Amino acid sequence: MRTTRIVGAFAGIAIAALALTACNSGTPGAEETSTGDAGESSAAGNPWTVATDVTIDGSPTFDRIKSAGVVKVGVKEDQPGLGYLDPTTGERTGFDVDVARWIAASLGYDEDKIEFTAIPSANREQAIVNGDIDYYVGTYSITDKRKEQISFAGPYFVTGQGLMVAAGNDKITGKDSLTAEDIVCSATGSTSIQRIKDETPAQTKEYDTYSTCVEDLKNGQVDAVTTDEAILIGYAAQAPDELKVVGDVFSEERYGVGIAKGDTAFQEFINKMFTDGGEIWTAIFDKNLGASGVKGTQPEVDPVD
Repeated sequence: MRTTRIVGAFAGIAIAALALTACNSGTPGAEETSTGDAGESSAAGNPWTVATDVTIDGSPTFDRIKSAGVVKVGVKEDQPGLGYLDPTTGERTGFDVDVARWIAASLGYDEDKIEFTAIPSANREQAIVNGDIDYYVGTYSITDKRKEQISFAGPYFVTGQGLMVAAGNDKITGKDSLTAEDIVCSATGSTSIQRIKDETPAQTKEYDTYSTCVEDLKNGQVDAVTTDEAILIGYAAQAPDELKVVGDVFSEERYGVGIAKGDTAFQEFINKMFTDGGEIWTAIFDKNLGASGVKGTQPEVDPVD
């Protein structure tokens, strides 16, 4: 599999990283799926277009979207560069957010027909199972345990778990340097916090959001924050004098789009969109994450469940 490797040496990235937005691209289609004609570009500068006359035979999710006339999407909004909501301007940006927008456009729905909902990591599966959202795009690692309750399209991005510490901390240099005296913070329900519990002697602290962990780190209440390195880079970019990402990644996290379990028609639709969207994927990646110096390669999608 081709992967996107996020390197943790970007503490010097300017705060302009908050403006990063990215997504995947292409125009889907499958034997039982018709996307119709491409429409106009959904907004100036976006490489995707809003499709017209879309049909996805046998997809309960698409039937619900069509009936409601809106696309309900679960996202994160505290992860600069990936899923971020600016509290001042109300602008929603990030790689994952644009993935969500691009999927909606491929379904035939522009920005004004998307309802975004921020959902904590621990509540994602239940929101999908309940039908509260049509799909979830928010640094959502594909795991066998989660696939017991839901299905995934993708992956559309691959990164790895990392550690972020205070800029002046020279003691913690990676996962293997963690001791029983160290307190590591992450989001409740995340694969990251479970890995720290399973593989290190460190103490753990959990919150609904990574941003709360970051505040604790700045205030000296925890020694490290752990999650996917792509997320940590965004936080370090906001406060390069206070925070830094250390060590090598110690996992492979494959981000997928969370959808209702067994909706293979919808899964195939999104997977084909990713597969056919190489040029647009690259353009959006370069636009939104390229300034960091990261070189991105679109991963191949998994076989349909």
